[in-house]
Amino acid sequence: MRSGTRRAVIFLAAIGLSIPPRQLRAQDLSQVEIQTVKVRDGIYMLVGQGGNIGLSVGEDGAFLIDDQYAPLTDKIRAAIARITDKPIRFLINTHWHGDHTGGNENLGKAGVLIVAHENVRKRMSVEQFLEAFDQRVPASPEAALPVITFTDEVTFHWNGDDIRVFHVAPAHTDGDAVVFFERGDVLHAGDTFFNSQYPFIDVSSGGNITGMINAADRMLEIAGADTKIIPGHGELGGPAELREYRNMLEMIRERVGKLIAEGKSADEVVQLKLTAALDARWGGGFLNGDQWIRIVYMSLEPRQGSQ
Repeated sequence: MRSGTRRAVIFLAAIGLSIPPRQLRAQDLSQVEIQTVKVRDGIYMLVGQGGNIGLSVGEDGAFLIDDQYAPLTDKIRAAIARITDKPIRFLINTHWHGDHTGGNENLGKAGVLIVAHENVRKRMSVEQFLEAFDQRVPASPEAALPVITFTDEVTFHWNGDDIRVFHVAPAHTDGDAVVFFERGDVLHAGDTFFNSQYPFIDVSSGGNITGMINAADRMLEIAGADTKIIPGHGELGGPAELREYRNMLEMIRERVGKLIAEGKSADEVVQLKLTAALDARWGGGFLNGDQWIRIVYMSLEPRQGSQ
């Protein structure tokens, strides 16, 4: 395997986009342990490999947000069982990527009701193309697909809380959902928020950096001083971390947008090292500064439309 292809495979595996099983090896996940972080009474964040999972427990049953990879389902179930003996009743997918939906088939076959924005079901139902990595992702099996979809917003009155699940305009993808526990005062941002990391934006799935900024603004309008925010990736945060992240996104958008308007190519913009002063703060996640700038460029360059 060429070094460039190998790096792409490693990166794709890290961010959880669907990778053939021979490349995302079972032994890589066999060592993963599911860590449980208490966010509020009855609300938890589960950390393993892939997107952070949200969990509500109570008399009504377990309510799950995202489910990482299929080989981790039993470990996730075991972690939930240590908190509650109630069954998992609902699963929300915040978007279609494999580190957030990989366990869908296992849970769907067990009778869990899967809920997502309508674009999540549409994208999971057919082959997808990831432009950034020139990779095709096969359609998901029927049992993995959301059985309940919404266009704008749906509310669950569950475990003594009013849980709002709302769509944000294309940001990380075109099917992003944010979950707000109104009484618990907790937001699950999905991959619209990478805490202390440069975020991946799936341009081929309709994502764009302006939508990421708008999603952050919408969450900041909801959040109070004490609101806890579960990011798609990174540690549990709050409004201060989300606001710093949002401001970083805006600064980079303005810098790259100006250079595109001047006619600079993606390679020329990358060579300017626009993130040199930011990489120590934001470059420790999935993307380094050069990768991040190239994705922002893809998001902002004129195009006929997304895949």
